[in-house]
Amino acid sequence: MDLINDLHAAMLAGEGSSELGKILDRLSGYAVSHFATEETLMKKFGYPGYEQHKIEHDKLSAQVKLLIEKYRTNPTALTVEVMTFLQRWLVGHIVNLDKKYSAHLNASGVT
Repeated sequence: MDLINDLHAAMLAGEGSSELGKILDRLSGYAVSHFATEETLMKKFGYPGYEQHKIEHDKLSAQVKLLIEKYRTNPTALTVEVMTFLQRWLVGHIVNLDKKYSAHLNASGVT
């Protein structure tokens, strides 16, 4: 959520392109850390949807890498695409998919 808010604020201030590199770096670091933590918990507690969830993580990681490559090639044309990606990730992955495994972990005693 912070990444979306920070990118939006930078875009409103006319600084989206100049801040995008920092935001992509933060996004990449967050994805690596977040996905590793989730996958460890899913495996530890036998989440039955682990394989599919891992596939989604791999797809999202590949998209982040592609965005970083695009940024390096043309940093000024990417802010809206990154904002759209972040919004879709928030709704599509975190709100929908992560709720499924969190219910399983809660039932296993993880809070």
